[in-house]
Amino acid sequence: MSNSLADILANRSFDEPDEALAIKSYALETFGKTVAVTIKDKEIIITAQSSAFANALRMQTRQLQQAADTTKKLIFRIA
Repeated sequence: MSNSLADILANRSFDEPDEALAIKSYALETFGKTVAVTIKDKEIIITAQSSAFANALRMQTRQLQQAADTTKKLIFRIA
């Protein structure tokens, strides 16, 4: 039996994970800049707009993990 796309999407939650919200708000409050966050099973990918900003975030890895209440590995990327 095939399901329509509407049936499949109706059962999916599109809410942003708490970890992503915490990291985004930390970056905005601390640095005044936005980041993109991708959550995976064992890692969180944080994408920054510049290498300097990504490095500044990298130096705050422990604080970011505490803010997000996670032990997942943080990976920093430059957009």
